[in-house]
Amino acid sequence: MKKLVFLLLASFIVLSCKTEEKETPRPYLSLTPPTTKKIPKTLKEHDTTRIDNYFWMRLSDEQKNADTPDAQTQDVLNYLNAENDYKNAAMWHTKDLQDTLYNEIISRIKKDDSSVPYTDNGYSYYTRFEEGNDYPLYCRKKITPDAKEEILLNGPKMAKGLSYFAIGGRSISPSNELLAFGIDTISRRKYTIYFKNLITGERLNDQLTNTTSSVAWANDNKTVFYVTKDPVTLRSNKIYKHVLGTDQSEDELVFEEKDETFRTFVYRTRSDKFIVIGSSQTLSTEYRFLDADTPNGDWKVIQPREKGLEYRVSHYGDHFYIRTNLNATNFKLVKTPINASTKENWEDVIPHRKDVLLDGVTVFKNHLVLDERKSGLSTIRVMEWDGSNDHYIEFNDPAYAAFTTTNIDFDTSVLRYGYASLTTPYSTFDYNMNDKSQQLLKQEEVVDSNFATDNYISERFFVTARDGAEVPVSLVYKKGTKKSADTPLLLYAYGSYGSITEPFFSATRLSLLNRGFIYAIAHVRGGQEMGRHWYEDGKLLKKRNTFTDFIDCGKHLVKEGYTSSDHLYAYGGSAGGLLMGGILNMEPELWNGVVAAVPFVDVISTMWDETIPLTTFEFDEWGNPKDKEYYDYMMSYSPYDNVEAKDYPNTLITTGYWDSQVQYWEPAKWIAKLRELKTDDNLLIMDCDMETGHGGASGRFARYKRTALTYAFLLDLENKTEE
Repeated sequence: MKKLVFLLLASFIVLSCKTEEKETPRPYLSLTPPTTKKIPKTLKEHDTTRIDNYFWMRLSDEQKNADTPDAQTQDVLNYLNAENDYKNAAMWHTKDLQDTLYNEIISRIKKDDSSVPYTDNGYSYYTRFEEGNDYPLYCRKKITPDAKEEILLNGPKMAKGLSYFAIGGRSISPSNELLAFGIDTISRRKYTIYFKNLITGERLNDQLTNTTSSVAWANDNKTVFYVTKDPVTLRSNKIYKHVLGTDQSEDELVFEEKDETFRTFVYRTRSDKFIVIGSSQTLSTEYRFLDADTPNGDWKVIQPREKGLEYRVSHYGDHFYIRTNLNATNFKLVKTPINASTKENWEDVIPHRKDVLLDGVTVFKNHLVLDERKSGLSTIRVMEWDGSNDHYIEFNDPAYAAFTTTNIDFDTSVLRYGYASLTTPYSTFDYNMNDKSQQLLKQEEVVDSNFATDNYISERFFVTARDGAEVPVSLVYKKGTKKSADTPLLLYAYGSYGSITEPFFSATRLSLLNRGFIYAIAHVRGGQEMGRHWYEDGKLLKKRNTFTDFIDCGKHLVKEGYTSSDHLYAYGGSAGGLLMGGILNMEPELWNGVVAAVPFVDVISTMWDETIPLTTFEFDEWGNPKDKEYYDYMMSYSPYDNVEAKDYPNTLITTGYWDSQVQYWEPAKWIAKLRELKTDDNLLIMDCDMETGHGGASGRFARYKRTALTYAFLLDLENKTEE
């Protein structure tokens, strides 16, 4: 009944305001925001005491999965549903706009699209969508004249009747006759691996549960290696060997990663010669290998783990080629004999360079290809093994992304790479490494007769941060959009884990650009755009640089007349949601609105509890709060712990009930505390998807419902509510 009253009231307000420009007070002011109970929990840590009134919102997986909710679970569900009801009522007047945006966004997507095929072991593999379907068909054709299409997996059929469905890793056996694939129907990223006979079309009886979704095939076509997860922390910690036709309970444990700060994984080298087990944490890696012809053989460590030593392995001939940070902050490429692989045998192939980050390496029979980054921009470098014909592929946009993609064929002179910019849709090229000719295989089609790349303008410049660091900013807007104090601008950033935010094109974003928004990316510290030091200067005891960089970029955009604080908006998700929480507390008056997607905001409590997924192997990213130095520093920026009685800007928070990366209770606690303490009457809403996790809806189109809500939230704050 309360929900109905809310909706009727919101509808009445919309009708009464329909004929005139909407002004404050806004419709939501007539609604009563949800409240929930407070149960003070005293948390004594070091020499401090924290009181967390909303700690009770945390549920265990057992509680969430129970057929009948207990009292605590029901209280949590009631609160989450109340927040969703309030969000629906507060945004009811934008329903037509949301529908318009959603239909507009999905109308730009080619409904019967297909991927660019890649070749592997005599077959051409690709995915394709049929009109009206949310999920793709996974297909292949034999590379022979008049070969018929084989549908390996029928996504629409497999997903039928499921509220969430995701196909994970897909691995073909060396014989081309068997397919291993992972399925997740919960959105917790815990996959069950199934096997299919591609000759008969029958699914085998083998099932491997609680996995990371993919396998590495041995050359006998019957043995696979796979990874399982800790049932509580979801840490990838064990590697098993499975022989087809046997029960999972009989599988042999071949490796267990007992260090809780590491996770493990397994893969097959591009040369098909070795199976490789990797262990990694933020600052250290370790690899061991096994001849793929002898799945029952002994594993050999390439280089034992050391604190601060990172490396990644490729195989070619009698050597391993290793990208490493050994005496090389920005990484270098070395080679080492397979039978003498420890670091004292490493020989430089591409030495370390202070001004160039070595992002990645792709090894071909006759060529070596390097993904590099200089001055914040990606480059692709091609050379022959003798060092001749050493050159870079040329690109012209002021801000762009270029990178090698699916290059499975080892003995070829053709490199496949991807390219995009803020004005150029994603494009796939085949590049001849000998004569430097290239062919555009496909450019993402924007189904919009009014779209043309030259209708939009891209810029790139540097902002001087408060400590003198030069922070790159990439932005895009539609021709005719004036830079002024009245121009809305959405500023985005991530800034964690060394993850690089590339200036990609987005057809979805056109719905904002075409309505007068400028879209900007702040390449803040914590990412790796400017080299490894950019990451080192934005984590641990330097994490606040991420927040101040973003704020300084926002202030620069205001100072230079791109926008004003009345029309400046901020957006970030996950660790970028932490950034949003930080800037809300540090500089709330700078923004008219903030969108925090699946935000990591309860830093101290999450990093203190080692049973929570992701905690243990992120100590090198955020610090361990059980160390008082890190505790004090984390307390200085933790969004949840720094909410105060003051004015906050309009804020939209999103989350998923089944999120395994940032648990739903972090944003739920955060919004409850914001409601309790904030002194303004600005809009504060949360969208909690009760069916999904960190990545949102699994369907091809369903995910854009939340995008439409986000855009409607921004446009409504700009009074741009035309249908």
